[in-house]
Amino acid sequence: MIYSCKQSFRRRSAAIGITATILGAGLATGCSSSSQPASSGGVVTIEFATQGLGAEEAATNAAIAGFERANPDIKVKDFVLSTNTSDALQQLTQQFVAGSGTPDVIESDVIYPATFAQSGWILPLTKFHPDMSKFFPGQVASVEYNGQYYGMPWFTNAQGVFYRTDLVPTPPTTPQQLVTDAQQAMKKDPSLKEGLAFEGDKYEGVICNYIDFLGGFGGSLNANNLNTPANAQALQFMQDTIYKYKIAPAAVTGWQESNVQNAFLSGQAAFALNWPYIFPLADAKGSAVQGKIAWIPFPSNTGQPQAALGGDDLVINAKSPNQAADWKFIQYMDSAQVQIARAVAAGDAPALQAAYSGTLYAKLPYFRQAEKVFAVTAPRPVTPAYPKISAELQTMLSSVLANQETPQAALSGTAPTVKSLFDAKGS
Repeated sequence: MIYSCKQSFRRRSAAIGITATILGAGLATGCSSSSQPASSGGVVTIEFATQGLGAEEAATNAAIAGFERANPDIKVKDFVLSTNTSDALQQLTQQFVAGSGTPDVIESDVIYPATFAQSGWILPLTKFHPDMSKFFPGQVASVEYNGQYYGMPWFTNAQGVFYRTDLVPTPPTTPQQLVTDAQQAMKKDPSLKEGLAFEGDKYEGVICNYIDFLGGFGGSLNANNLNTPANAQALQFMQDTIYKYKIAPAAVTGWQESNVQNAFLSGQAAFALNWPYIFPLADAKGSAVQGKIAWIPFPSNTGQPQAALGGDDLVINAKSPNQAADWKFIQYMDSAQVQIARAVAAGDAPALQAAYSGTLYAKLPYFRQAEKVFAVTAPRPVTPAYPKISAELQTMLSSVLANQETPQAALSGTAPTVKSLFDAKGS
């Protein structure tokens, strides 16, 4: 997959760093001409561009085999993408710019469909009449561009707050209560080094954290209206966790997911903002927090929390000559039985709401908690300009967390640039 924040229960996040690749796509040169999938004897072959190693690769192969058994007239060939984020994006960009009809079906990070759609690289799904009511609304928003859907959610992810149930028996319901609970936990257990661990490094992950904090105060990462009182309050609180309340160490300004993971799993943090891949790690034999954790959306003063959206969508190459077969493949991959099988085998959370059932919970009970977080996911700005917007937001958040700029000054200084980028739609 192509990642921005943490997308899978086992992967590390990668900084977005793709502006030049996307915006300079017109300068890229393809490595092949417009190729057509092979077909013989009425059998159509489609190519599926996907990443994934180990359990994920095995789960994908198992799903493909099941699809081919159910559809003997369609074969699916892997189009292997690099495990490096930038390299994988470059591979796809080269194919698109070359006008290639392959890969036919593409696994896309939730932040990219708008960019691909603006360039005319992926197919609007209008003619297939997709039923988007079956999926979590936050992820549905990631595939909508100019009033049309350009992809289908495949598996989802979200960032929420893990907490130690032995130190915090009742989950906090407001940001201030989280502070109080963290401070009390640190007094109760002097071995704790952090009350709250979160990702504050200058990379995409800090934007995901800010989205969670925004939900605590009724804010929104609206590129057209960034400088609002609620957004300033959330950013002030984020800064205060380090310098005023002292529940987060100054070191978080350089932390990414792996740092937060290590702090929480080693028993050194009462609260941690992270993705649900923490669950199986915490349940592993010998874990310092085994049987002592729970997961909730970031607590909200308004009663309407939000969780930063991660995950991947499935999109169709606009030049694919086998679009009916492509759509049939996507429908199969989005079926409940396939989504549940992938969750059990590889940990990828289903995007399909119906997959959250007794069948899934019997094998992976923690998905009961995860479903509540997935239900309040909020995407980052859905726009082809997002790579540039991300760079601006990373700089703003980094300056505030490093205590180099006040939240209000940072927001007022950044908001006009973000709005102009959004209005220009990345052109």
